[in-house]
Amino acid sequence: MTKVLVVDDEPQIRRALRTSLQANSYEVVTAANGEEALERVVETDPDLVVLDLGLPDLDGAEVIRRLRGFSEVPVIVLSVRESQADKVSALDAGADDYITKPFGVAELLARLRAALRRADASQESPQANLVFDDLEVDLSRKLVRRKGQAIHLTKTEYELLEAMITNPGKLLSHGWLLDRVWGRGHSEASHYLRVYVRQLRMKLGDDASAPRFITTEPGVGYRWIAEPEPD
Repeated sequence: MTKVLVVDDEPQIRRALRTSLQANSYEVVTAANGEEALERVVETDPDLVVLDLGLPDLDGAEVIRRLRGFSEVPVIVLSVRESQADKVSALDAGADDYITKPFGVAELLARLRAALRRADASQESPQANLVFDDLEVDLSRKLVRRKGQAIHLTKTEYELLEAMITNPGKLLSHGWLLDRVWGRGHSEASHYLRVYVRQLRMKLGDDASAPRFITTEPGVGYRWIAEPEPD
């Protein structure tokens, strides 16, 4: 049974999440603060963590940073904080997704399933060829085709595409993408990213107003929304 650690200082939130998750066949353990959460991860080895940022002892972003020192368990932040700065801080610390309270249980369950799928996929041998509808990416040869026709991407455009398609469904912050594609020292150069995302969308035939591949989280980052077709 998939085990989820719920971290929130409000008892009613912990109870509500426990009830909802158990009703959907998840095993649930809980923690009321950051230090307890880190101890629970070591003791219970959960498959996923649902984490509130407003904890009484440690800020949630600090909990994530400490957690990432010894574990790659997926973390979904569930918080009343709506500011871009809070979202970016959590994502840059290593969170996999961010949901703002109040939230719908159906949305939480969908994000949880997506995060678990990504975690499972990361443990498998990577697919050499990924297909998303009419888009095909050959990772081993670094070739991209759309409707069977080759698409010419620059080195940077290809690296940006690869970073996105190998993390489908995950909210990728500007800082994470800049570090991954441009390297350390470019984390503030978000204007580069906007230009290259616009170029990449154009070459993939993706419409920002009705996206099939790349969605924008304003001021925070981007998400690759297309799931790869199975082998």
